[in-house]
Amino acid sequence: MSTGTLAPIVVSVAPGSPAALVGVQAGDEILRVNGDVPRDIIEWQLATDEADVELDVSRGGMDLSVTVEKLPGASLGIEVSSAVFDRVRTCDNHCEFCFIYQLPKGMRRSLYLKDDDYRLSFLYGNFTTLTRFTEADLERVITERLSPLHVSIHSTDPDIRSAMLKNKRGGMSLRWLRALLDHDIVVKGQIVVCPGVNDGAILDDTLAGVLDQYPELDSVAVVPLGISKFNDESAMRFHTLAEAQSVVDTVTDWQDIFETTLGKRMVYAADEYYLMAQRPFPEAERYDGFPMHEDGIGMARTFEGEFHGTAAEATGVQRGFFAAVDAPPNPAAYTGLRQSGCGPAADSAANAAASVASGIQLRPRRTAPVGVLTGTLGAPVITPLIESLGRTDVRILTVANEFFGGNTGVTGLMTGEDVSRVLAGEPEGHRYLLPDVCLSDDGRFLDGVAISDLPRPVEVITTDGIALRAALEQPAGTPA
Repeated sequence: MSTGTLAPIVVSVAPGSPAALVGVQAGDEILRVNGDVPRDIIEWQLATDEADVELDVSRGGMDLSVTVEKLPGASLGIEVSSAVFDRVRTCDNHCEFCFIYQLPKGMRRSLYLKDDDYRLSFLYGNFTTLTRFTEADLERVITERLSPLHVSIHSTDPDIRSAMLKNKRGGMSLRWLRALLDHDIVVKGQIVVCPGVNDGAILDDTLAGVLDQYPELDSVAVVPLGISKFNDESAMRFHTLAEAQSVVDTVTDWQDIFETTLGKRMVYAADEYYLMAQRPFPEAERYDGFPMHEDGIGMARTFEGEFHGTAAEATGVQRGFFAAVDAPPNPAAYTGLRQSGCGPAADSAANAAASVASGIQLRPRRTAPVGVLTGTLGAPVITPLIESLGRTDVRILTVANEFFGGNTGVTGLMTGEDVSRVLAGEPEGHRYLLPDVCLSDDGRFLDGVAISDLPRPVEVITTDGIALRAALEQPAGTPA
């Protein structure tokens, strides 16, 4: 009998894979694996890593049982429908600074899911407050070594943290952070700084608390409050210049303290803070290998190194906003179809570009002038790099985020509506480069606009300096 919504659904089966050879098909419901019902993709992977996996399957109302013969550790070749097969553990905090509360009405339901699930923290890098964490969760994390996890700290003062989360458990839930560190689980921390709430002396106290109570943390990201025009919390406001500069100075001072005491800088300010504070970015070596690159820490310096050729490969993976909502449900480490450049994740940019190329409009030649699309926070990073090339045929097209408004300026939150507005004022026949971080796997922006709907054809490139440089260095005269 089918287990209904709790059963993972087979989305695709790799041709010639062990699962394909025994007749597993897309649309099959996986009821049990080796007699057990997996709760999530983590348990799925542990079970299917074994040799000779037994699958109980429901297909069209009929229950089947198949044994997939394979070597231990080899992939079944199955992609399933989601990362969590039971129910995602939703967040019961009511943080005034939560961006989910600042989304407009009418968007896809998946974008409004507010999770506080340690499994998504492990799989996707989502930050959890640990307010819904339990003894059973701790036992599982330790037993299965689910590491690293990502934890929102905000303040180490119990009263302030509870007030920020609007949850009475907020003040006590960091006991789980201490327990995780005691069992050698790697944890990356985050502090969202809200002006007048947890900045200034409170930020100093929080970093002192990190040093005193949680010195084993891998790293701590200090990031600014994001505000959209849909924010209705009167206590949430933009940083002033002086406040942004104070945060940068505080982080710099504490880096020296952590380095002297622990031998590592530990805490890092988001790139956005240096832009707001009108300060230069720290040198690359001060990021200590960029441990929080995907959280907006050191992206400018890595992009610069990639663009100038001092980095042989792109730093980290650009997850973007779609990682745990509309993007591929299974992270690369937990699926058999997203390895070695295979599968939709690797092909998304190529497929998106192809969908535009197959439209009525002809793509421009490689000799055409180039417009590089980026958000308002990306523009000051990319502009000097383009200027260093001394090319008059390449220009930056800054996309102001009028859809979300506020201080929303990251490239990953660019919408089709705003990109369309910018492109509509640009000439036909030019090349327009669009970073893939703002697109879902099927080539759609957050507002649902498809790239095939844009008023000009675009070339989708991966969001790193190497890809940008390569796109600009295409051989002259090469047809698109």
